[in-house]
Formats: sequence, structure tokens, C-alpha cells
Amino acid sequence: MSELQAKLAYYLAPLRRYARALTGDQAQGDRAVVAAVKDLLATPDVADDGQSLKLTLYRLVSQALTAEGELVNAPSLAPGYDGLSWTQRQLIVLTDLEGMTVADASLVLGLSGDVATSLLTQTREQLRKATATDILIIEDEFVIAMDISNLVTTAGHRVVGIASDHMSAVKLAKEKKPGLILADINLGTGGSGNEAVAEILESHDVPVIFVTAYPERLLTGSQIEPNYVLTKPFDPMTLGVATFQALATWRQKLGRSASAAQ
Repeated sequence: MSELQAKLAYYLAPLRRYARALTGDQAQGDRAVVAAVKDLLATPDVADDGQSLKLTLYRLVSQALTAEGELVNAPSLAPGYDGLSWTQRQLIVLTDLEGMTVADASLVLGLSGDVATSLLTQTREQLRKATATDILIIEDEFVIAMDISNLVTTAGHRVVGIASDHMSAVKLAKEKKPGLILADINLGTGGSGNEAVAEILESHDVPVIFVTAYPERLLTGSQIEPNYVLTKPFDPMTLGVATFQALATWRQKLGRSASAAQ
């Protein structure tokens, strides 16, 4: 493996996370990442000094997603939501989920620093006005569960239950019918959050955000993977962006399915 290939391999997991956070779809996101890597490898004299390579890859992924067509003129995200432009969605995901500085995100998106800063402020305000939903938290550590609950409430959502193990998670989901699930992967002696969610999804269609301290373990490309992953620890804005994107892309898909059925 060449030095450039090794560096590309290092960035694959975060690139895949970025692409699916925007689309809510693993296959669509991965197609964009593959296209970006192919474009990069076909480019002579690639700058591979770390940061430049990283920003170039994110820019190419963004371009590949835009080239898929439907994202360019995306409709309003969902009834009750303030629709975000495609640029706003990229900007908020780059800064608040991927942890980029505004300066780096502006380079990825081809914006001036002043425009990016102004647009980011506007976008965050729109997110604060987003419609709330009922959330089920699946987390075995009490203190962490309480912290997540407080963050969820601060973001304007309602916590309808906290489950610490597989069985109680499935039971609460059936009773409460949450609009979103926040689940830790490892529930200790209580089992697997992944398996609990899989059982819930057999009877209740709902968007899911997984929370883990080791996101790279979920983004290996060797299995079916979650569309939304939050890395512990995270702050209120990170949670707000993740929940907004999860709900928005989910409701867009429901809308498209309904239109196709008519």
C-alpha cells in the first residue's frame, strides 16, 4: 500500500459518516465516497500533506453527492421544519458533526469566511426552531443517560423513556412509539443496543442515532451500518444537528415513498 493509499484509508470512516449524515442513506453515501476517492486518484500531483488531502476529500464527496441530482433542489425537509438549503446542510454537518473549523468548512464548500460564518449562525437559529419529537434513550450508564436526557430536553425534544437493557428498550418502544431513538451500542450486562434496535425496527419504523465512544468500529464497510453515529462526548449543538438531520432525511424518504405509492 502506498503512502497516499494509507492516508486515504485513514479518512474513509469519517468520509462515510459525513456522506450518510447528509443523505440518511448508507448506499448513497458510500457511492459518493467511492466516486471522490476515484477522482482523487485520477488527479495528478495530489497534495497529500494531511490537512489539504482531508479538505480535498470532503470537497469531492460533497460534489459527488450534489452530482446525484435529487440533493441539489431538495424540497423543504418536512412539514413543520424550516427547510435548509443544501449548502446549509453541508456546512452544519461539517462544523458541528465533523468538528471542522468554519475556515476549513468554507474551503470545502467554496465560500468566503464571512459568508460561511453568517450562514452558520442563520442555520443554527433555524435548527433551534425545528419541531420537537418524542425520543427513547437506550443507555445503561445512569449518569450518561441523564446527561443525554438533559441535552435532548435542551434541544426542545421530549424524552418518553430511558432503557438500560435490551428487554426494557423493546418494551418501551412498543408502548411509547418514539419518533427517534438514541441508542448506545454497548449496554454492558444489558446486552447490545444494536440488537435491541434491530428488534424494535421489526415492528416500529423510526430513525435511530447510535452513540458510541468508538465510531470507527461501526464504519468498517463489512456489515450493515447505522446512518447516524454520535461520538461520546458530544455537546447540545452536535445532538441538535444529528437529530435534525435524522428526522429530516427520514421524513423526506417517507414523503417520497408516499408520492411513489400514489
